Amino acid sequence: MRDLAFMAAMASLLPLAIMRPFAGVLLWSWISFMNPHRLVWGFAMELPWAMAVFAATLVGCVLAAEPKRLPMNGVTLLLVALLGCFTATSFAAMGEPTAVWAKWEATTKIIIGLLLTAALLTERRRVQALVWVMIISIGYYSVRGGIFSILTGGQYRIWGPEQTIITDNNHLAAAMLVTLPLMHYLRLHSKHPIVRNLLLAAMLLTLLSIVTSYSRGALLGLLGMGGMMWLRSKRKVVSAIVMTACLAGAIAFMPGQWGERMESIGSYKQDESASERLTLWGISLDLALQRPLVGSGFTGPYTRSVVDTVAPDGPARAVHSIWFELLGEHGFPTFMIWTGLSLTGLFYAIRLARMTRQRPDLAWAHDLGRMAQVSIMAYMVSGSFLSLSYWDFYWTLLVVIAAAYALAKRALAGETLPGTTSEAMAAAGWRNRAAIPAVARDALPRSARA
Repeated sequence: MRDLAFMAAMASLLPLAIMRPFAGVLLWSWISFMNPHRLVWGFAMELPWAMAVFAATLVGCVLAAEPKRLPMNGVTLLLVALLGCFTATSFAAMGEPTAVWAKWEATTKIIIGLLLTAALLTERRRVQALVWVMIISIGYYSVRGGIFSILTGGQYRIWGPEQTIITDNNHLAAAMLVTLPLMHYLRLHSKHPIVRNLLLAAMLLTLLSIVTSYSRGALLGLLGMGGMMWLRSKRKVVSAIVMTACLAGAIAFMPGQWGERMESIGSYKQDESASERLTLWGISLDLALQRPLVGSGFTGPYTRSVVDTVAPDGPARAVHSIWFELLGEHGFPTFMIWTGLSLTGLFYAIRLARMTRQRPDLAWAHDLGRMAQVSIMAYMVSGSFLSLSYWDFYWTLLVVIAAAYALAKRALAGETLPGTTSEAMAAAGWRNRAAIPAVARDALPRSARA
């Protein structure tokens, strides 16, 4: 029955992707992030839904003559550079060719989809819609996980959908960490009290799900994210009290076995799992030093014959670190470009928050910049213990930040953006146009100025 319902829903949505290309981007993102087809049974689970949606979106782009051009910014340029580097290192890869090129193909599809997404993020409403899709996709699992934790007393770990990048409890916890600040952003800019209250409940359940994941890396990421969110908050005393109370309440809810696992963070030298990760990181570093320009290629640290070249009989498996995974697979030049992608997104987020600070009409961009900084920090900290170097959800966040930065720059330059009038007045609580400050009034259409 689930198969039939999902097939019917997709049959009705695919034509929409053809008629409205950006609707296709939203649908493709939903399929990629949430993997709803993994929640049904039968033949619908294995069909290439993401590819079908992407193909329909491309057809829609041709028919609608959209997008007009690819935006040239730091994020898109670095994504193109990454694609070139991944291609070069794949030709020189040491692993089994079939596995190498399969991973190259998957990563290439992600980057091409991201470039199309960047080209279609031309207004605030589209940025907002994509953020909503990101929240709903991961929020489904975090809210469901939080409810499950309450019903079971936190006795069991929270897992993601099977055969996806967030299947593992640690990966799902990292995804929820990155999503949590974005939930807060949407809560700040949702007009209806019911929506704001639902988002607040989702945030609390997400926090509980992160703790219930039993992920030690997620706990470190949660502490780092909490500190960053406090620094970016406008009312620091209240924020400190609320965040401390929420975290303390979630920890107090957990059973004793959770505390025992978290205590092992301080004794990592005696912990077998932590010690093996240190060994894996050393192997990846050795692979990069052995071939500094190209590394071992995709799947190198996972391949027995490749690992034996630097550490005979050493573990050949997931590296459990975004930094060492990328470095070991692609070498130092690609590592610098990949790191530059996050730094560029962080730069845009910081600049976005600063340059819109005194613009009530751009309050949405200001808060998105603040919360995006927290999400990036959450990814960097939690990802230090996970293999999430090629995560499309995180790269999409960087694309969103770059698009919002470009829109804010246009508004500050005096260009009229879609929906500016009503949104500017609502953001500052203005009841009439005469009350709008001159600095904000200049960004409004001429017909709306006092």
